[in-house]
Amino acid sequence: MKKILTLSIAALILFACNSPSEKSEQTQKIIKIEDIDSTMNPGDNFFRYVNGIWYDSATIPETQAGVGAYRFMNYPQRLRLQNLLDSVSQTKNAEGSIEQMVGDFYASGMDMESINQKGYEPIKPILSKVESIIDVPSLMNFVAEQSKMYNNTIVGFYVGPDDKNSKINIAHAYQTGLGLPNRDYYFENNSSTLGIQKAYKDYVTTLFELSGVDEDEAKAFAKTVYEVEKNLAESHRTRVELRDVKANYNKMAVASLDEMHPNIAWSNLLNKMGASTDSIDVGQPEFYNKLNELLGSISIEDWKVYLKATTMRNYAAHLSKDFVDAEFAFTKVISGQAIQKTRGEKMASEVDNLLGEALGQLYVKKYFPESGKERMLELLENAQKAYSNRIDNLEWMTDSTKVKAKEKLFSITKKIGYPDEWREYESVEVKRNDYFANILSASKADYNYNLAKLGQPVNKKEWYTTPSTVTAYYNPSANEIVFPAGILQPPYFDYEADDALNYGGIGMVIGHELTHSFDDQGAQFDKEGNVNNWWTKEDYEKFRAKTQDVIDLYSSFTVLDTLHINGAMTVGENTADLSGLAVAYDAFKLTKQGQDTAKIDGFTPDQRFFMSLARIWRVKMKEEYLRLWIKTNSHSPPMWRVNGPLMNTPAFYSAFDIKEGDEMYLAEEERVAVW
Repeated sequence: MKKILTLSIAALILFACNSPSEKSEQTQKIIKIEDIDSTMNPGDNFFRYVNGIWYDSATIPETQAGVGAYRFMNYPQRLRLQNLLDSVSQTKNAEGSIEQMVGDFYASGMDMESINQKGYEPIKPILSKVESIIDVPSLMNFVAEQSKMYNNTIVGFYVGPDDKNSKINIAHAYQTGLGLPNRDYYFENNSSTLGIQKAYKDYVTTLFELSGVDEDEAKAFAKTVYEVEKNLAESHRTRVELRDVKANYNKMAVASLDEMHPNIAWSNLLNKMGASTDSIDVGQPEFYNKLNELLGSISIEDWKVYLKATTMRNYAAHLSKDFVDAEFAFTKVISGQAIQKTRGEKMASEVDNLLGEALGQLYVKKYFPESGKERMLELLENAQKAYSNRIDNLEWMTDSTKVKAKEKLFSITKKIGYPDEWREYESVEVKRNDYFANILSASKADYNYNLAKLGQPVNKKEWYTTPSTVTAYYNPSANEIVFPAGILQPPYFDYEADDALNYGGIGMVIGHELTHSFDDQGAQFDKEGNVNNWWTKEDYEKFRAKTQDVIDLYSSFTVLDTLHINGAMTVGENTADLSGLAVAYDAFKLTKQGQDTAKIDGFTPDQRFFMSLARIWRVKMKEEYLRLWIKTNSHSPPMWRVNGPLMNTPAFYSAFDIKEGDEMYLAEEERVAVW
């Protein structure tokens, strides 16, 4: 599934432990926290105190937009996967085996000689279909047909849980159709955005030239494409508006939509897409209102130009080197990345994207020690207990709501490492000598895999990330938290490390994900994963006031020049960081080390806890990428994921003797706390 907001559950046995197991204590090793800038006052900038020496000396690889932990740990992960794929692709594997499938897929993508020889031949049949469009009905038939190959154009479609009946999967439609990251890029006129707009138009121009169009006509076509997208962008909701759970749920009868949108002709569209349903959740109705209007006002010839550009853009990375280079020329402007990723790294990502659970089986077998699961369960159990205690002690919440909150907390399903049941890819046909055919086959299988869920009960065991990805997530529709094997490694997690490092690392992530069940969006879902009000009116108003405090605080943080964090766009993640830290610290205090004061390597347990927290967000990125991050990412930049929560944490003040006058100091009445 390519772009989807939906998710599910799997039951795991819980191990109730208040402190690390005897086995854990016996295997712990002393891990030094190196490169601390002892010349700096930790109360002025704790991120710099812990990470400054590293930050000033770290070199961002030319193939990357940043370096360090968090999402940039996926860079060394891809190198791991690349090494694994290099090995299996060069080995004679049994026909139909996982090794044969992923190895041959990888090998086909590494064969740039064959790919370059074909040029843009692989997409000529698709472009010919665009050329044969004669009216709106034939245009929409093309859109439907291409959606089945995940060549998404002007209709965003997926199957996932119903927000109001999380046990069943329904059809969903969402806003789409843009080539730039979001609507704001079409309307801002600052120098950075204007440069990105120009780079995008140049990119589209180059795509047309590579398909045989002369320069002047290609420029005219690019202008047409941009204007169509700008018209669509006018109807797009902003990133902040997309956070409104209820406003983005609009389940409608297909028959009613047919009357509202005769040009889209929903019944025919869904039928052509193979989606048998009498209703669909239209997340952003104004987009489809606008689309229906534009289908009647924009000429068919202009729509054909737009669809050709979208097709070339969607497939550029899978075509010959000149298409790949054109895509990177645009990527370079928007991200600041100096040179392209290696072909092996790109192919490792592609295999992980399209055959992720097949590759995942090979990854966990080689890299994920099962011994880490028990330790993770200990941390999870302690975090839930700490959260429960915090709920009990909330002064602003009434007892009746506390009961509901704790019911939800202890109903959360935990998934660790990898799925209990692996997805099979029997419908994917992999040819060692035809990369583009493999892309189409895997994409079609992905679409059909998602479509087969329509009208069916939600599979509680399904995962929505691959085991090798450095990430973690909370899924409100399933009330579950998920920690793939990829994140269960240093600096987040080390089975042999002391509790201070693990609770400050993965413990913080656990607290963060638990809090997503109680952030501005997650709090609207009940313990079953349905959008359902479980609050008293007064308690919810108090909760909203506290999340507004979070918005106001983070909106005050300046990141670049006059560029501030968008507090409203990042409120969910910031709430999760603030409360996640508090929960992780309380959970740490349930352990033997957390109740001790014995120093390790010169630092108290509490100090090691907070230093571990700063290490997990140790990131350095290009300024261009940081600007992109601030405009499109729902998380605050890494420095503020450290300093923001810490300046609101009393235990941090005690651990490092933070005083009035320190740059991170906030008076007690100014400190923000939600959970």
